[in-house]
Amino acid sequence: MSKENTIIEEMFRAGAHYGYSKSRRHPSTSAYIFGTKSGVDIINIEKTYELFEKALDEVKRLASSGKTILFVGTKPEARQQMLEAALALNMPYVSERWVGGSLTNFPEIKKRITKLLDLRDQKEKGGLDKYTKKERLLIDREMDDMTKNFQGLTGITKVPDAMFVIDPKKEHIAVTEAQKMNLPVIGLLNTDCNLKQVEHPIIANDASVASISFFVQAVKDAYASGIKGENK
Repeated sequence: MSKENTIIEEMFRAGAHYGYSKSRRHPSTSAYIFGTKSGVDIINIEKTYELFEKALDEVKRLASSGKTILFVGTKPEARQQMLEAALALNMPYVSERWVGGSLTNFPEIKKRITKLLDLRDQKEKGGLDKYTKKERLLIDREMDDMTKNFQGLTGITKVPDAMFVIDPKKEHIAVTEAQKMNLPVIGLLNTDCNLKQVEHPIIANDASVASISFFVQAVKDAYASGIKGENK
């Protein structure tokens, strides 16, 4: 079996071909619809394969140049996979909530990250003991909030070079910020998304854990091979 047929079969097993209801279809994805069954669009994953390969080539290119990709996936089905993949590659991530300005107002976001790291350092060294119990409780709450919002960004000192996003429609604020900052966006998107808002789209099921896991693992592997200079 050829590489293409093998991957298409793997996508099929992962349920990558399931789109949303026809009523939710965005016109830009029409050319990638195989048909409609019981009112649900079925994605032509042979066409998805072509987009997928192009997207992975871009990931490898970024990796070979030492570029940083920001992993963004806050929907419950994507959160854990994106978190684990980013950590494995030592890449930044947002898996809880996108804070407006994370890219377009990065200097301000960086100040908040610095504050979080400083408070952590003080806590470890006993520097917060001088505060009252109530004050320490408030500081702990602030640290918890900042950790939830910025933990995945604590390791970066500048705006990332690209973004990998699950469901650009849900993450529209993040995608809009990436566009304003001229960052290429690689996106796993379903039939309800606007294809034209993503430079490197992968049209497939972005709502199931199995499908998301398949594509996130592939992007992770592509980046790892790109670092090693593997082109195939």
